[in-house]
Amino acid sequence: MIVVNTDFVPGREISEAIGIVRGSTIRAKHIGKDIMAGLRQLVGGEIKEYTEMIIESRNEAVRRMEAMAEKQGADAIVNVRFVTSQIMAGAAELLAYGTAVKLR
Repeated sequence: MIVVNTDFVPGREISEAIGIVRGSTIRAKHIGKDIMAGLRQLVGGEIKEYTEMIIESRNEAVRRMEAMAEKQGADAIVNVRFVTSQIMAGAAELLAYGTAVKLR
């Protein structure tokens, strides 16, 4: 599956737009990681526990978006975007979405 954030796939022609596809996940770190993140916030620097959580979330959301596109017979997903929103303290949703297309 080709996944791009542009409205075209370089060197390929889009023959059909299938429709919007999406994938999302909601993640939270356990209390031990939250405590470590809180301490790191006091002294400054990157909060690696949350960086890891967002990377894992982004990867899972993309996998789910690709699975939806594959079910619809797509060859690629164009115009891919990400949205993150806080659901509750310590939990965030990450949504990936784009347009599933068939290529020539």
